[in-house]
Amino acid sequence: MKSLLRRMHPHRLASTFIILGALSSGILIGSVAVRGVHGKEAAIDSSDATQLKIPDPVNLSTTFTQIAKQVGPAVVNINTETLPAQDSHSRRRHGAVPTPPDGNDQNGDQGQDDGGPDQNFQDFFNRFFGQGPGSDQGSDQVRDSLGSGFIVDPHGYILTNNHVVEKADRIFVKLSTDPEGFQGRAGTVVGVDKDTDLAVVKINSTEPLPTVKMGNSDAAQVGDWVIAIGSPFALSQTVTAGIVSAKNRTIEQGPAGQFQHFIQTDAAINPGNSGGPLVNMAGQVIGVNTAIYTQSAGYQGVGFAMPANTVISVYNDLIGPSHKVVRGSIGIQFQPALSPAVGRVYGFKSGVMVNMVTPHGPADLAGIKAGDIITSVDGKPVKDGDALVNVISARRPGTTVELGFLRGGQKQTATLTIADRAKLYGSQPSGESGENNQESAPNAAQAKLGIDVEAVPQSLASRGIHGVLISQVKPGSFGDETMLAPGLVITEMNKQPITSIDQFQSLVAALKSGQDVVFRVVDSRSPQAGGTYLGGTLP
Repeated sequence: MKSLLRRMHPHRLASTFIILGALSSGILIGSVAVRGVHGKEAAIDSSDATQLKIPDPVNLSTTFTQIAKQVGPAVVNINTETLPAQDSHSRRRHGAVPTPPDGNDQNGDQGQDDGGPDQNFQDFFNRFFGQGPGSDQGSDQVRDSLGSGFIVDPHGYILTNNHVVEKADRIFVKLSTDPEGFQGRAGTVVGVDKDTDLAVVKINSTEPLPTVKMGNSDAAQVGDWVIAIGSPFALSQTVTAGIVSAKNRTIEQGPAGQFQHFIQTDAAINPGNSGGPLVNMAGQVIGVNTAIYTQSAGYQGVGFAMPANTVISVYNDLIGPSHKVVRGSIGIQFQPALSPAVGRVYGFKSGVMVNMVTPHGPADLAGIKAGDIITSVDGKPVKDGDALVNVISARRPGTTVELGFLRGGQKQTATLTIADRAKLYGSQPSGESGENNQESAPNAAQAKLGIDVEAVPQSLASRGIHGVLISQVKPGSFGDETMLAPGLVITEMNKQPITSIDQFQSLVAALKSGQDVVFRVVDSRSPQAGGTYLGGTLP
């Protein structure tokens, strides 16, 4: 067998060489044939070929096409420049760039601030949509950014986002009819509103400019077709289409989001679209494209537009004599989301539980107290905090309202005079960290709630804050599940004021499995923020 294999081996090699030789010959012949076909020596007769003709245009116009032609001319490209720090500071001191109203003060008629936006909401307020090539350069370089906007008045008034123009030293607005290479017309900020991230910019023109038609955003329904127009990645007059995915969407919790209830859409929105219009099938603007949810800094199918009804109200204030938005306030703070246990213990299903009353504010002067539950405004029921903010903020300072509220289960009313929110919350005292006091609590709090507590520091007691200070929380315990945390002061439990550790321990010892437990807590690090209600059902 081995001798047979040895004999077969050279034959196999010889066969291989023969096959390769044949293939090489074939390839060579094929190459010659190709050269024969394409070489100069071969004449090609194409007399039987027919020339192509450009066909007559076919009108495939759709509603999308008509809307794009109708709205497009009023959509503008906004480019801004931010000068190096040493220059821009000097320019601002001399008033070259209008300074927007300060929106970073404490807010009235608000919920608890749970921190900034989720990191996936791409730079929601600051430089959200596309920075230009210079955006990553150092402070000694001019920085460029890009956005969109749309003309709402033929005299040159333009709506856009505040974050498009917020830190700009120079603003250039380019119309759809301006030539390529033209930087744009100089724009001036008329006014901004940080709470809704809106701004009004004006350009000068010798002729009336094209404008958009504003629509009623309340009429928009989930599933409606919409179009977004803007300048993503500096590609001006880009049109994308999608549907309304959701309405009344809040993407930031607490005070930062109390005036932000967006239209959600899956129309493609990308860097540079910010400030552009969201348009319905009637060619009406129903929103201003403001933000996207993204994990890649690009479009992922979820965009947000500020509703037109909010935009119109803000715009009318910004073009007024004061160039700022005036919102009413009654001087309270509340918690936006409450455990169902809170409602069961305090005896209400809908309404707003007051966490804190601003001293000398309208609510304080009318006798409203922390723990009261506001149920109506001028006889109309109030479902929750968002509804209360919408009603009160729309009232003009100096007007009066009648509040219906519950106190101790009893219905009461009070008449209040609306205050200017900006003036009422112009300044607030800063928080103060408590001093550590090592007096320990009895073991019942640890056994039933999973928390350790201490006596309230004198620095807090002197400010009228009494109760027990949480020092530790056991992971997975009832206290942990109820969101109790070290640094919080428990001032009440189930409507019972806490006066000492011993009294707190007695109340805890009396708790039974299946009972609703509600705590009123104050953050020792920022007691001026008022109280928060946390609750759950004891396992």
